[in-house]
Amino acid sequence: MTPVRLVMAALLLMLPLTAAAQPARQAYRVGIVNEAFAATHPTVEGLKAGLREAGLAEGRDVVFDIRFTEGDAQAARPAVAALLKAGVDLLLTSGENPTQAAKDATTSVPIVFTLVGDPLASGLVRNLDEPEANVTGVSGLQTELAAKRLEILKTLVPGLRRVWLIHYGGDLTANRTIVGARDAAPRVKVELVPRAVLNAQELTQALGQVRPGDGLLAPEISTLDIPVAILNASLKSRTPAVFSSALWVGHGGLASYGPDYYAQGLQAAGLVARILRGAKPKDVPVEGADRIELAVNLKTADLLGITVPRKVMLRAETFRR
Repeated sequence: MTPVRLVMAALLLMLPLTAAAQPARQAYRVGIVNEAFAATHPTVEGLKAGLREAGLAEGRDVVFDIRFTEGDAQAARPAVAALLKAGVDLLLTSGENPTQAAKDATTSVPIVFTLVGDPLASGLVRNLDEPEANVTGVSGLQTELAAKRLEILKTLVPGLRRVWLIHYGGDLTANRTIVGARDAAPRVKVELVPRAVLNAQELTQALGQVRPGDGLLAPEISTLDIPVAILNASLKSRTPAVFSSALWVGHGGLASYGPDYYAQGLQAAGLVARILRGAKPKDVPVEGADRIELAVNLKTADLLGITVPRKVMLRAETFRR
């Protein structure tokens, strides 16, 4: 055998050994901090589905470490710290409070947020097209949608005269949301009553001031469990309320107008996949939620003695449970 053939044969024998010696790429570790009460929040499920569509299979390509804070404003920071200590490659946050906690905790691990009503007003980013440092995500467009929610509530209850907007006092987005709702209030002939609360006692006191004939606007974020408290108060006192997502309508809320939680997770998955594959968060623009929906619970409307106008029925996704 010639020297050339000997060299080629040796190389061929080495190829399988070299390939076998290469370690398989480890799965990406994605840490999730959500204000929900269970790991199976629709945003999380949407994220997983979106990553599967992007070719990143759970277990093989990506593993998830999920922390849910059950609406506790103090639980986000230790949850973020634990995930960073575990060595996650990326943080997916839902809500302003967990996102701020993540931003304060790291400048190197990429952060993709969801369920943030206004990332500019909250100071999470300075520029939507070119977000700073390691933070980007999907905006829930809450400040833009506040006026529309007020209009929907008035359409459902034409005799409405006063509407309470109860929100967490630490939510920086709330100020912009209030401005949007206040601008619309004279147009639909209602009095808007914003009320900031910082703890469960203040929340109970605020809800105790709601009177027959009033209405309620629920915030997007679940800090202090405000949407659940509003839902329970609405059903108990038969007070009409509009929520930010159809999730609450499915649980008995009268109506909602806003981004679909599952769809936000699905949309965020596209950003997550880009970053895991090498893109820098600062080069990934913040996106506005691309699916805004109107939903009405017909059973709750009957309970409250409300006849849903035909123009609302034609546009809305309806629930009967």
